[in-house]
Amino acid sequence: MRLIIAEKPSLARAIAEALPERARRDNGALHAGDTVVTWCLGHLLEQAPPEAYDAADKSWRLDRLPIVPATFRHVPRPKARGQLAVIRRLLKRADSVVHAGDPDREGQLLVQEVIEYLGYRGPVKRLLVSDLNRPAVKKALSGLADNADFVPLYRAARARSQADWLYGINLTRAWTLTGRQAGHHGVLSVGRVQTPVLGLIVRRDAAIRAFVPYPFYPLWVDVAVAGGELRAWWAPDERHRLDDRGRLLERAPADALAEALPGREGQVTRLARQEKRQAAPLPYSLSALQVDAARRYGFSAKAVLDTCQALYERHRLITYPRSDCRYLPEAHLTDAQKTLGGACRTDSTLSGWLGGADFRLRSKAWNDKKVGAHHALAPSGKAPDFDRLSATEARVFRLIARNLLAQFYPPLVTLDVRAELTIAGDTFRAGGQQVLDPGWKPLFSRREEAPPLPPLQEGEACRALAAGVEARETRPPEPFTDASLIKAMMNIGRYVEDPDVKRTLRETDGLGTEATRAGIIETLVARGYLVRRQKALRASRLGAALIGALPEAVATPERTALWEQRLSAIAERRDDDGAFQQALVEDLRGLLAQRDAGRLRQSLQSAQGEAAPDGGGKSRRPRRRRRSSR
Repeated sequence: MRLIIAEKPSLARAIAEALPERARRDNGALHAGDTVVTWCLGHLLEQAPPEAYDAADKSWRLDRLPIVPATFRHVPRPKARGQLAVIRRLLKRADSVVHAGDPDREGQLLVQEVIEYLGYRGPVKRLLVSDLNRPAVKKALSGLADNADFVPLYRAARARSQADWLYGINLTRAWTLTGRQAGHHGVLSVGRVQTPVLGLIVRRDAAIRAFVPYPFYPLWVDVAVAGGELRAWWAPDERHRLDDRGRLLERAPADALAEALPGREGQVTRLARQEKRQAAPLPYSLSALQVDAARRYGFSAKAVLDTCQALYERHRLITYPRSDCRYLPEAHLTDAQKTLGGACRTDSTLSGWLGGADFRLRSKAWNDKKVGAHHALAPSGKAPDFDRLSATEARVFRLIARNLLAQFYPPLVTLDVRAELTIAGDTFRAGGQQVLDPGWKPLFSRREEAPPLPPLQEGEACRALAAGVEARETRPPEPFTDASLIKAMMNIGRYVEDPDVKRTLRETDGLGTEATRAGIIETLVARGYLVRRQKALRASRLGAALIGALPEAVATPERTALWEQRLSAIAERRDDDGAFQQALVEDLRGLLAQRDAGRLRQSLQSAQGEAAPDGGGKSRRPRRRRRSSR
């Protein structure tokens, strides 16, 4: 008997439907001739708690830290025991096994840890499915890989799981117990990703509170030229008091010039024209989709993730969604017209865009060299029944289909014009943009970014008409939103000061993963460290206090981003998981030595005096058994 173990029931059903023989369901599995398909329910196992290694660690005690198991163990999740028993029974009968976890690091871990926990020692193949439609699954079944090829990926995933346990258990216990000494009786949860994310928000909130606005005074002038009128803006020189962005800080010179300008003659002294060709945005990764959906519709990152999972698993309308890639396999190009024809025909907007697509075009999205374990999100080709989709599902599906359709539209071609005018001895600047070919742009927006200037010639005369001065004020940094926080997590190098670390991080995937970023935000909200104020994400008083009390290295992105880079190196056979864990334990010892009840007490007191929004921070008693957190 061949046993296929899928990551979840929806994948198991899709595999069974693609088998040659009709499948029947029986006792937690689908039977199709000599092949049986069963499934996990997400993670069936979890890391054993500290007391499983030593009963003395059931109590939280500082003198027991750091807790470092000699060999890590797993225990069944309480609700998973029944399905685990099904897999154990089937493994005893199996001649061979097919690992059908999702095609990523976590998917490799999820199924393989079950196979190893249950003691199976026979041959194992690997099935990689990123599209649940029958033709795609049949194709995947015909090209099984050897699971041994994925051992490094499993080691990286296992190292991540164990390291998260070590980091979360030890630092959470240490700062919770230190919090008791400081008079706080709730759990202070620390995680290797969630805490740096919280740190980003705490530091942004602090910058907003500390911001001191100041006024500046831009001057505009409406100018007549041979071809019409334009509005230009004064560019004051160093004779005036300016800020570092060249903005005028005193009003009197602007008022005097505005009064003198009307009727004065001048000249177009410099003219620059540049034709620009802009390719369509690439198909979406999950994070890129979360950013766009948050900006366009106000959807939370978790709402987008959950919607994508429903579109993938329940409706089978899109390919595997938890992808960090924005490129597609070159082989998909030949089927793109058929795929989009199926995806777009039941929607008037999509079908209209489909009619304008030119499938002879090939964008840079089709690139095998940039496709890893996953490819970009794309429609599966199945025709959607919009009556069965929620409004959110329909909107997200249209976004995914639109970005793929845009690959078959020509570039947006614009003529950017920058003009410099001299009037009464002063310099004024104007800019505009003429759309020569809208290309893909109407699929995204019909708004003009910069209206075109009238026809201009360098050296032609001009005359000032009306002029005026605007009183503006500098603005503080914007608070984080779901969209901007996801983008910050994707591009975490921008928030790193060290130039060497910044350079190292430039090519990495950032803080967290496509699959975890939404969950990290929701975890911080649920634990009372963040509060949502309309679209804004702000730190609670408790969240600000925790960051203030932790060593800076725990609350900044450098360490966790470099962790991800090292885990990638393990997956690519360039690093060793044992050395990684040894380095982590030494790091933990150094961090534990920095705990300070006085600093935590002061941080808690300072946070109570801040104007940070509340809504979290109620004391919660520590649980006796607690999983580590990212």
